Amino acid sequence: MDGQRRVVIVAYDNAQILDIACPSSALDIANRYGAAPPYAIELATLGRRAARSSAGILVGAGRDLTTVTGPLDTLIVVGGVGCEDAAADEPLLRQVRRLAARSRRVASVCTGAYVLAAAGLLDHRRVTTHWGWGERLAERHPAVAVDVRPLCVRDGNVYTSAGVTSALDLTLSLIEDDHGPTLARAVARELVTPLHRPADQAQISVFLAAPPPQDRLVRDLMGHVSGHLAEDLTPAALARRAGISTRHLTRLFTAHLGTTPARAVRVARTEAAAQLARSSGLPLAAIARRCGFGSAQTLRQAFLDHYGVTGDRMRRMPDMPPPLAPPGQQTPGHDRQHAHSAQHTALDDP
Repeated sequence: MDGQRRVVIVAYDNAQILDIACPSSALDIANRYGAAPPYAIELATLGRRAARSSAGILVGAGRDLTTVTGPLDTLIVVGGVGCEDAAADEPLLRQVRRLAARSRRVASVCTGAYVLAAAGLLDHRRVTTHWGWGERLAERHPAVAVDVRPLCVRDGNVYTSAGVTSALDLTLSLIEDDHGPTLARAVARELVTPLHRPADQAQISVFLAAPPPQDRLVRDLMGHVSGHLAEDLTPAALARRAGISTRHLTRLFTAHLGTTPARAVRVARTEAAAQLARSSGLPLAAIARRCGFGSAQTLRQAFLDHYGVTGDRMRRMPDMPPPLAPPGQQTPGHDRQHAHSAQHTALDDP
């Protein structure tokens, strides 16, 4: 395989099948679009056994882990509900350690971080994993700095990603590092996915963390808001998008979110800006532009109104402050259940 970038994907029983499919498909498409040198992709398991995914689908392995030799370009360990059993499998961990030492870079998808941590490869590194599994990972491995806010984290030559489809964000970033943004964009278009999600993209939308609105129109509109914060999101624009009057829009939002369309948009923008302020070094003016505020001063006022703190203090606080609840007003989503901690994209060195 001279002249190729050797990529070995490590699988095991009860792995998440998307954790296997996302990186392998993205790398395969990169090859078809002319990656030079191309990726040589291999799926490996102990004993070359077929891995039964958590969905019950058997995935055939091309290599026995014990026969794989270096050097490798990239070693990727997948996640899934079988991660804890895999993390307790010493023969598997031994092979992961051996191959990691012979790899230019090492990556985990989702809860694959459990395997890397058990192999001792994440000690004293900042990592991410699926938001629902981060606390347990941190408890089991106190030497690992677990941060469940980002979609992806790079610490030296070790890359970790959050849950499931964030494998695409990770792999597109690897492709861009190797071959540049033009090829990465071509792969993203083929996959019908954004070229990796921007730094203000959370693992969980604030409107998915709580029970979503029952009304489909309101749910769809808030999904649009979350993905288009810098665009025109006035009540008139939202009403036009929904094909209803602004009066009817206000009635729907009041009934299903307990607030007006304008306030729902302001909350979404403020919380996204807070996430970005805490996860990046961008100046407030740049964050304001990304999140649809007219100026840094307007954003500062939004932080004070919503959280009771300034942007500078927001960045210094160890945890995201809870939103204020003005008398007679409810924060969308928080009236039903407090939103999950902010979680963002940040594929960069800590």
